[in-house]
Amino acid sequence: MSSVTLKSITKSFKTVQAVKELSLDIQKGEFFTFLGPSGCGKTTTLRMIAGFYYPTTGSIFFGDREMTKVAPEKRNTGMVFQNYALFPHMTVFENVAFGLKVRKLASAEVKKRVEEALAKVRLDAFTKRQVSQLSGGQQQRVALARSLVIQPEILLLDEPLSNLDARLRDEMRTEILRLQRDYGITTIYVTHDQIEALSMSDRIAVFNAGECQQIGTPKEIYNEPANDFVASFIGETNLIPVQLEGREGGTLQFSWVEDNSKKLMAERPAAFSEEELLSVSIRPEAVEVFEEPPVNLQNVYEGTIELAQFTGASLNLFISLGGKVVQAMVLNTMAHPEPEPGDRVWVRLPEFRVRVVPRVMEPKEGRRIS
Repeated sequence: MSSVTLKSITKSFKTVQAVKELSLDIQKGEFFTFLGPSGCGKTTTLRMIAGFYYPTTGSIFFGDREMTKVAPEKRNTGMVFQNYALFPHMTVFENVAFGLKVRKLASAEVKKRVEEALAKVRLDAFTKRQVSQLSGGQQQRVALARSLVIQPEILLLDEPLSNLDARLRDEMRTEILRLQRDYGITTIYVTHDQIEALSMSDRIAVFNAGECQQIGTPKEIYNEPANDFVASFIGETNLIPVQLEGREGGTLQFSWVEDNSKKLMAERPAAFSEEELLSVSIRPEAVEVFEEPPVNLQNVYEGTIELAQFTGASLNLFISLGGKVVQAMVLNTMAHPEPEPGDRVWVRLPEFRVRVVPRVMEPKEGRRIS
């Protein structure tokens, strides 16, 4: 296994800059995820690491070896594609053995390695089966075995679960993570699915419009987003545009842009400059809901429930606070009566749970501010 270092890489296709200047270090044995919406540059970056594209500028290192212009077949990487890229006319054994035969390994060594790889992915009973006769999940396991059997330094996975149904996605998330831990291999995983990224990764790089917005652990990305794009893309959040009014010790004082009579205190700001537009982000599970006005608490607002959605384990409440709707998630305690639309409630946004972030998207359209 090997570390991966990207030094100021960019990638342009004619007039389109698909990846803007990007630098990052991926450690040996790390499960590192590129996360973002379609067209954000994550797959292009993965393909530069694989050697399918060369960077327009910048350099790529595996360990201390520069690989910027090295051909794909000389990089010793294993690649799993979104559509699996299996040979339908070959058996499971033949598909997994293909890369080893290209490398001209002895037949006995090929047989040994293929059998070991298929045992790892729990398909050792399917060696003679045509891949066209397999389920989607089984085909994905064959693709994984084919990538791992060559003993790559780095495993690259491009949206590997996007063609599977929800149940199989859950199953394969666990399977991929198990294999990665068993092999201890450096793994770079591309996805647009936040659940995959949060549940599988050691660290995540969040991409948007060709730029890396933030790098961090899943908890850092979720709890401490760098801006409103990251906050809104990773899970559900409430975003309230605010303006800074002052500071009291370690607490910042804000007023709502849409209603400056509403004040808000916050203890967890991201880095921002005085010139930047700001929002506060608070996750639905952090919003507190009261039937009566609480005493001696800050950031409390009176509101009316507009919609109550029962999801089984929880109840999602959409509460109007005089023009701004805030989502709260409360646990299903089987309380009677349950909150209903039209109920008057009081909402608290705890000052230690709100996150102040720079605004990089226009509030209504959700487009990036240039």
